[in-house]
Amino acid sequence: MRLRPLFHALCALVLLPSVFANTDRNFATNPLMQNEVRTLKQMLDYMHFNRNAVANTDYPKLITDYMALLDPQRLYFTSPDEQSLRRLYGPQLENDLAYRGNIDAAFRIFGLFEERVKNRVTWVHEQLAKDIDLTTDETYTFDRSKAPWPANQQEADELWMRRLKAELINELLRDKSVDEAKAVMNRRFDRYLKNTSELQAPEIQERFLTALMRLYDPHSAYFSAPSLEDFNVDINLKLEGIGAVLSVNEEGVCNIVSVVPGGPADLTGKIKPNDQILAVQQAGSEAVDVVGMRLRQVVQLVRGVKGTQVTLTIVPAKATDKSKTELVTVTRDVIKINQARASASVYEVPDSDGKVSSVGVISLNSFYGGMNPGDTDASDIATASRDVAELIAKLKQENIAALVIDLRRNGGGILSEAINLTGLFIDQGPVVQVRDSMGRVALGRDNNRSILYDGPLAVLTSRFSASASEIFAGALQNYGRAVVIGDSSTYGKGTVQSIYEMQNYMPRMSSDYGKPGAAKLTTQKYYLPNGSSTQKRGVVPDIALPSIDDFLEIGEAREPNALVWDEINSTPFAGKPLNQAFVAPLLSASQQRQQSLDEFALLKRNIDWFRIKTEQKTVSLNLEQRRSEKTTNEAQSKEFEAAYAAMAKTDFPKREIKLDAVLAEKEPPAPEPDPAAAEGDTDAADPATAAKFDVHLRETLRVVSDAVRLSDDPVWAKRSSTPTFVMPGLRRS
Repeated sequence: MRLRPLFHALCALVLLPSVFANTDRNFATNPLMQNEVRTLKQMLDYMHFNRNAVANTDYPKLITDYMALLDPQRLYFTSPDEQSLRRLYGPQLENDLAYRGNIDAAFRIFGLFEERVKNRVTWVHEQLAKDIDLTTDETYTFDRSKAPWPANQQEADELWMRRLKAELINELLRDKSVDEAKAVMNRRFDRYLKNTSELQAPEIQERFLTALMRLYDPHSAYFSAPSLEDFNVDINLKLEGIGAVLSVNEEGVCNIVSVVPGGPADLTGKIKPNDQILAVQQAGSEAVDVVGMRLRQVVQLVRGVKGTQVTLTIVPAKATDKSKTELVTVTRDVIKINQARASASVYEVPDSDGKVSSVGVISLNSFYGGMNPGDTDASDIATASRDVAELIAKLKQENIAALVIDLRRNGGGILSEAINLTGLFIDQGPVVQVRDSMGRVALGRDNNRSILYDGPLAVLTSRFSASASEIFAGALQNYGRAVVIGDSSTYGKGTVQSIYEMQNYMPRMSSDYGKPGAAKLTTQKYYLPNGSSTQKRGVVPDIALPSIDDFLEIGEAREPNALVWDEINSTPFAGKPLNQAFVAPLLSASQQRQQSLDEFALLKRNIDWFRIKTEQKTVSLNLEQRRSEKTTNEAQSKEFEAAYAAMAKTDFPKREIKLDAVLAEKEPPAPEPDPAAAEGDTDAADPATAAKFDVHLRETLRVVSDAVRLSDDPVWAKRSSTPTFVMPGLRRS
């Protein structure tokens, strides 16, 4: 038994001959990583809600999952690779992580992956230099995420030849010549190799530890320091920097896509969209050439603490002599990302008798807000609940008869914001129950007795509505405060994650090793006031609408290692679901419209077309057949687009309502289109998604307008029982 480690080491040297070629990138577990890994393993063992889910025998699966993160389409590794790596690293992996904090296995596996990519890109260039036969009856499956890795090198080569044919046909169908198409493909694979070969050790660590954490559940993850910064930007809608959106083109040149109106870059008057950044200089340091640098690295150089200065070497977009550069010094500041904040509109919705109701719609794409360490002024932080409150006040000035909260693209956010937002529509009481792994239940309550909006309310949801969105929609449904309308169910994420910055849980380390990251850990499950969980099942609407989303592989129930559904006892709360006697006429009227209106007939045809396309898992590798299919698909797509465009001309009139912070901004200039954007790998958006004619929103507006007309009491929030209603054609005695 004492010979086993030596045997494993010898196997590693044979299997991974190039692993030590990455020494210039320091591919080894450093002391900071060791501390982080050991600390993270302890967090998983003692703090994760599902901490007993993973045994020592599960660690070979971690090898497979990590390989899948590196190679999600099962193209570069082979099945023998998987078997060998599992045997080599799986048995001792738990000890390596828990006691030694060692993730050298991650680096060695990545070394093998990088070698596979280099070899495959060389092979691709060789094949693209030859004639490729596009007249065969072969097929290719683009989504190989659930397929096995190739059994051997011959099978891998055959698979790759089919992939090349599929990609070549895609480019030819974009009206490129064969030479142009091959040039695009060569650049694409060179770019992929370049991105792979520039990955740094902390990024490899991030992927491997995320694979580890996802053995426990699909939402736990490890954040490297840059990823943590990006996460905080997304949650708080602010960052410290110059206020510019950047991109890197194929030649490795950093371009300014847009500037934030009123931000530091904009205020210089010298930085414009489409300018190029050649170098970045910190105060008191030498300028750093950023040509050829990855976007994340450029962004890290440009961002910085409020009040510090950074000097950019730029080539202005309008410069006639591209050899001349300008130096622009910018003082960094806090940048608020107002474009992602809540927005509102007022729609004028007519009924069958021609009577028009004004209905407000608030679109909220995340439950943003919260304070970072070092923040001192909470009033200066944008939060979802404060923004929605401001918009409601403005909508009330527009004399709206009803309100819709649109959460169709809201994937969640901060739990406290979901509670605060719910509190705008109820008197007071529990909004959510939160249970930890010990079975202890805590209540998330709205303690504010004021109700900002007490009128008719609808919540519009989709399969993409998740987490905090489901708390909000489900709580209002429990209280009978809103009609929930949308897809057949929401996403079904009923777990709570907490962010733990590693620096707060381990000894301080020298900055020579870099910044520590953070763990996003699932620590609790949440339940609605009635004790029901949304885990896997989501929130089922009162009125379901036909939807393309129902045919997408989206939802918690489809995620590996998802926690199970359960329920707990109800907590006392002053509310009850809407009486079916109230919902039934709304549902009946909606179902009648779904059967009779042209827009629903068009939507259902669109859904059928989409379903047929998604069920086709393979594509033909015969160019002429694909051209014929393209002609048919384009004709169908144009038919849908024309029909939606015609209907859009009769859409409900609307006017936008904006936050004061957004009104204070000037409109940014639109950047010129990037020709390289045409080289994307994905198909055009589905016409129902791209169209501005929003069938689901229109029907929601009709439903809530029906509710206004049927309800005898316009104040919903203060009722002690279900609202009374008068059916059309009847009078209340």
